[in-house]
Amino acid sequence: MKTASGTLRYGVIGTGRMGRHHVRLGTQIQGVELVGVVDRDADRRAEMVEKYGGAGHAEVEALIEAGVDVVTIATPTIHHRAAAEKLLARGVHCLIEKPLAPSVEEARAIADAAARSGALLQVGHVVRYDPVMVAIRKLGLGMPRFVEVDRISPMTFRSVDVGVVLDMMIHDIDVLLMLMEREPERVDASAVNVLGDSEDVCNARLTFPPGPDGHRCVANVTASRLAMKTERKMRLISPEAYVSADFQERKGNVVRRTVNDARMAQIRADLKAGKDLSSMNWMELVSLEPLDVGAGEPLRLQMEDFVDAIRTGRKPFVDAEAGFAAVRTAERIVAAAKALNAGA
Repeated sequence: MKTASGTLRYGVIGTGRMGRHHVRLGTQIQGVELVGVVDRDADRRAEMVEKYGGAGHAEVEALIEAGVDVVTIATPTIHHRAAAEKLLARGVHCLIEKPLAPSVEEARAIADAAARSGALLQVGHVVRYDPVMVAIRKLGLGMPRFVEVDRISPMTFRSVDVGVVLDMMIHDIDVLLMLMEREPERVDASAVNVLGDSEDVCNARLTFPPGPDGHRCVANVTASRLAMKTERKMRLISPEAYVSADFQERKGNVVRRTVNDARMAQIRADLKAGKDLSSMNWMELVSLEPLDVGAGEPLRLQMEDFVDAIRTGRKPFVDAEAGFAAVRTAERIVAAAKALNAGA
């Protein structure tokens, strides 16, 4: 495995829409030196070299021979395995853009290759690093009872090698698995194919096993790449609070009850007894506060965290097993949607 001491020699494979941002970060992160990029498009790799430095290569092997320590793989998903296995076999640490792979079989193969190599692998589920998500996690609400997520946007005609579940919903699948610390026990889904063989709109209902308090959580997740607007919203309900977050606007609200347990128990008893509580002001029983959203570029925060994991030897925040679990859940959603359509 490559040493974690000194300057980390960094490369990027795939310099398209996401890859070029990873190239840029290679010139901005302390302790990281951009040594090269790989892209089969000669003009695109020449553009990156001219703008950011390093060397341009047409093949992964050339970047390995240049002596890289860490690489970001930002190719189309179908090419992740081929690049990752070559790099991991040489002990190169890999940050792989989401999703880890287009199938459970390939995701498992990549995870196993990482385990054999001893090199670190992180999957680019960057929403975990979004300041809005960071603010939600800091609330410490535990496992929620209900979650609703909407992720919609107009068609960009990018990432069309996979359906909307692996393209867009995968972000929210990973976040849900992180919050619940488990995979769903039941998956129900409905999807519509419009532009090709893969789904372009999908709604999934995920039921999670009971948490420490004995209660299950149900998550309702919608993803569409055929919308007229862009929207990224999440709502979480737990016994302690209700959280409404807008990732697009980078803001949110937290509603908490202000009455103590005794007062709440009395209200429940009065309602059960049929007492008239219409004069009660609900807003006097709860408090409303803004979600404390900090600053920061999620992609940069992700890269800095991965570099720290390499230097300290700790487990990456989104390791290969987390990436594998997200792909497995995504496959279950697609399979459930297909089963529903087949039975219609």
